[in-house]
Amino acid sequence: MKVDNLKTPVYIIEETLLRRNLALISEVARRTDSQWILAFKAFALWKTFPIFREYISSTTASSLSEARLALEEFGAKAHTYSPAYKDDEFDDIVRCSSHLTFNSLSQYERFHERAGECSLGLRINPEYSEVETLLYNPCAPGTRFGVSADKLPEQLPSDIRGFHCHCHCESGSDVFERSLQHIEEKFSKWFSQIEWINFGGGHLVTRKDYDIERLVRIVQGFHERYPHLKVFFEPGSAFAWQTGPLVSSVVDIVEDKGIRTAILDVSFTCHMPDCLEMPYYPEVRGAQHVEHEVGSSQEPPIHLEGAGGRLYRLGGNSCLSGDWMGDWAFDHELQVGEEIVFEDMIHYTTVKTNTFNGISHPSIAMQHSDGTLEMLREYGYEDYRDRMD
Repeated sequence: MKVDNLKTPVYIIEETLLRRNLALISEVARRTDSQWILAFKAFALWKTFPIFREYISSTTASSLSEARLALEEFGAKAHTYSPAYKDDEFDDIVRCSSHLTFNSLSQYERFHERAGECSLGLRINPEYSEVETLLYNPCAPGTRFGVSADKLPEQLPSDIRGFHCHCHCESGSDVFERSLQHIEEKFSKWFSQIEWINFGGGHLVTRKDYDIERLVRIVQGFHERYPHLKVFFEPGSAFAWQTGPLVSSVVDIVEDKGIRTAILDVSFTCHMPDCLEMPYYPEVRGAQHVEHEVGSSQEPPIHLEGAGGRLYRLGGNSCLSGDWMGDWAFDHELQVGEEIVFEDMIHYTTVKTNTFNGISHPSIAMQHSDGTLEMLREYGYEDYRDRMD
């Protein structure tokens, strides 16, 4: 993808790639006799919802704003879960929700009589997760998420209709199979008392190496054991996985102690926070990441033989000292004004950006299937100012 005279920075979601993911997920839902719903925590670009509605019928929310987005923009009530509902928001959340999951028995006791016609659930904690990064592990010791089996009564409250469980992060079907064993071992004795189970997010079915056939076998087996249970999955990343880049430009090139840094018109801390939080190295188009131990006595060479050319550190344009990412080998000398393209930057980006330092949010555009580029949103000073109005 190359767009002439493109003003950066800009996220570009590609309709063809989005539809590819949606079609695959729709087929997985059909084959597993389950419902797959979009989690707004990873992707909430509501101007794409007309496309989503061609493939899925529901979404999942974790706040009043997300629940309103589901009802008012997606056009269907949300499957809502929050770690803690607030009294002054609860009635509005109920109005916007079809399913409502409580994180604790105390929250259930406080609010369930006000839940109207919502199908009520409890989040359960299987005390098992293979997510290695603690920041993203919902089942880590001391977690604030869910009710463990030893805290559940033998007889569930009569208005509890389902369980919600989340213990994955960009995981494969093999991980789900192992997790499901723990879920069933700890909670299957209550399955006869409920009507549905939500296996949460983190099921990355649109990743190329994901074993879909294994997932189909797993879910089919679950249906055979518990034919009365309706099954939900609510991934976020899977829907928007590899559906478009963040396009930036080189603003300046500086050098210190033999290290050259290309300063860009984007910020890792503002626009790509997971790169620093996880952390992980993004894929940069036309460049190769070069492993180099930060703080080592051996400084990286400016000219890297065998790795494709010239070595640069990529720096963000905020005042945070740590707003930079890795060492990257390019096959040419970078120039001010040159585009630097970060691949796969649609999920968990636009929903997590901030305006630290007054740095503007990148524009958001969609490249349609016919090749035309539509600018969906541009940001300016007023967006920064009005956050603190």
